[in-house]
Amino acid sequence: MAFLILTWQGILIRFVVALALVFCTYNPHGWSYFDWVQTYLNPVGDSKTSLPLLLFAGIVLLIVWTIYIRATMRSLGMFGLILAVAFFGLLLWLAIDFIPSLAEDMTIVIDLVLVVFSGILTTGICWSHIRRRLTGQADVDDVE
Repeated sequence: MAFLILTWQGILIRFVVALALVFCTYNPHGWSYFDWVQTYLNPVGDSKTSLPLLLFAGIVLLIVWTIYIRATMRSLGMFGLILAVAFFGLLLWLAIDFIPSLAEDMTIVIDLVLVVFSGILTTGICWSHIRRRLTGQADVDDVE
């Protein structure tokens, strides 16, 4: 049963994976799957993109997105998801309110929104563990 214990390191690993997932899918810096697809559809110069590699990377991203979104929806539910979005959205608003220079650069704002989205996914994938630790109640999927 030791594998059922969620540590800070476990939460951090899930957050890093969520960050990688979100930033690999899209980011404003030009190094993402979105930009890769754009380059394939509108080639510039001698840029050659392998279609099978592009599709393989897309399927891998889709698999990880499915895992994270499904776990988030199952553990938080719609009301919990609304609360998580409100919590992290207000946290972002507070950061921009206390540090107004953040809002001057749109790239920083987009990066912060992507980090917030990663936080929502991390909360969703960790929530069943956290709820079990707080209340002692196990989800039906956890019962052996």
